[in-house]
Amino acid sequence: MTVKIAHTAELQAFFREAAGFTNDDGNSRLKNIVLRILQDSAKIIEDLEISEDEFWKAVDYLNRLGARSEAGLLVAGLGIEHFLDLLQDAKDAQIGLTGGTPRTIEGPLYVAGAPLCEGECRMDDGSEEGVATVMHLEGQVFDLHGQPLAGATVDLWHANTKGTYSFFDSSQSEYNLRRRIITDADGRYRARSIVPSGYGCDPQGPTQECLNQLGRHGQRPAHVHFFISAPGHRHLTTQINLSGDQYLWDDFAYATREGLVGEVVFREDAALGRYAELKFDFQLQPAPDASAEQRSQRPRALQDA
Repeated sequence: MTVKIAHTAELQAFFREAAGFTNDDGNSRLKNIVLRILQDSAKIIEDLEISEDEFWKAVDYLNRLGARSEAGLLVAGLGIEHFLDLLQDAKDAQIGLTGGTPRTIEGPLYVAGAPLCEGECRMDDGSEEGVATVMHLEGQVFDLHGQPLAGATVDLWHANTKGTYSFFDSSQSEYNLRRRIITDADGRYRARSIVPSGYGCDPQGPTQECLNQLGRHGQRPAHVHFFISAPGHRHLTTQINLSGDQYLWDDFAYATREGLVGEVVFREDAALGRYAELKFDFQLQPAPDASAEQRSQRPRALQDA
């Protein structure tokens, strides 16, 4: 016979004490969140008849997940980060904030403080010359009325041909494949870079361990991340997933969305050899208030001062 006690007054009072409701100190918002976590956790344990072995294996898993700094990867892989985008989309629609380039997940690999360039730049350090395909990336930033936004900041980053990112991959130079570009008078940005590779979760890591138990792969298509910002306009977090990739619509992180596929065109030149072109424009919504011009305060590597 299944025994259930989580709903009883005694247990609810116990959880309120554990969450700090019997004192006047601490953070009231956090107390409410912790109380809900305790109540829902107890309900899951009872309803699904979680065994002690299962419970302590889950605790061990969380320890290993944190030790590998993969929590940000797992929340993307389980669709929670995508859910946050869908929730914000729904909130925007409710108050009539529509239009512009779609948002999508940031992912866990942004690094603040990339070199700042005017109008155009080269992103790669040349270390993969002869291996990587040169990519010419350009586009314009517009408002919702189609007017170009001069002085917008295009903060972009992507992986190398091995699917790894500078800072997190110590073999790469500092800020390799990371730049901030200020758009010119026509709202245009230009970058010479390389065609990135997609990547997969570490086969030995805890994120892939979880995905294996769900019968899922941990692969991402090739993509380029963007933060786009301009005075008076809403900050945009998004990414372009590159056309032709086998995982384009099978991204384990659920980042591919309609309107965010970049069409890569490969060309051959007698002098330059094979290279790629990618053009992508962005449209920003007006900011309803000053706070909307800023990105979220999510903890990131090398936080801005």
